[in-house]
Amino acid sequence: MKTPSRIEPLVIDGLVDHVHRQLMSGKEAMVYVVQCGEEVRCAKVYKEANKRGFHKAVDYTEGRKIKNSRQARAMAKGSRYGRQEQEAAWQHAEVDALRRLAAAGVRVPTPYDFHEGVLLMELVTDEDGEPAPRLNDVVLEEDDARRFHADLLRQVVRMLCAGIVHGDLSEYNVLVDRNGPVIIDLPQAVDAAANSNARAMLERDVNNLADYFGQFVPALRDAAYGKEIWSLYESGKLQPDTELTGVFAEEVAPADVGEVMQVIEDALREEAARQAGRAEAGNP
Repeated sequence: MKTPSRIEPLVIDGLVDHVHRQLMSGKEAMVYVVQCGEEVRCAKVYKEANKRGFHKAVDYTEGRKIKNSRQARAMAKGSRYGRQEQEAAWQHAEVDALRRLAAAGVRVPTPYDFHEGVLLMELVTDEDGEPAPRLNDVVLEEDDARRFHADLLRQVVRMLCAGIVHGDLSEYNVLVDRNGPVIIDLPQAVDAAANSNARAMLERDVNNLADYFGQFVPALRDAAYGKEIWSLYESGKLQPDTELTGVFAEEVAPADVGEVMQVIEDALREEAARQAGRAEAGNP
């Protein structure tokens, strides 16, 4: 096929020999199968901000490190330079996350290079050497569903131990190769410690998995893995090999009866004072 304009600089620089075909088009990028020397890899071409379908990006970028004060000011003002820097930061986030997660033992594609808004990375394949299917395109039996769900929960735990929450995890962002699930699409990944939305995103990711696999194993929908994982993380007890139970009991603090009675008494006194004031004003 004709080389897309965004990939041409990589061809000129010798990083890509030629493009075989388009693999997929997502809400934030186009993915192509490319030849790089003797290896077949994939090239992820990020869409420009005004063409992406990803909403509420500000929820995901909270807490991300910014190079310097000039960059921070420009991004806050929304200047042309600031928008360019914001776009570059969004794209680099996936590269950084992939490297950190690979080092933590999470099953993600191996990143090779990032050049002018194009990420060159491993092409995840099935046992026949063809591009691996997405999880939602795989026919599952109950045993497969249980195994894949447990595997992905382990990956989520490892991610969180590495300080990262995927933020958009679902059956559409998981590939299945010969060894099981591989997590993809991480430009929106958030810093678990620095982003105030991290807990909600973690629980949503885990609930998405429960909803999907619950089609095959209904009992998974009743588990509370998301709350359990976050509670262990927050208390400093979460480890990459932590055994999960799916059981979580919300801690309910006992009511302070004395404090409640004090509030009631204060309210009654204030109301009595207002009544007395109105009565005095009506009697010269």
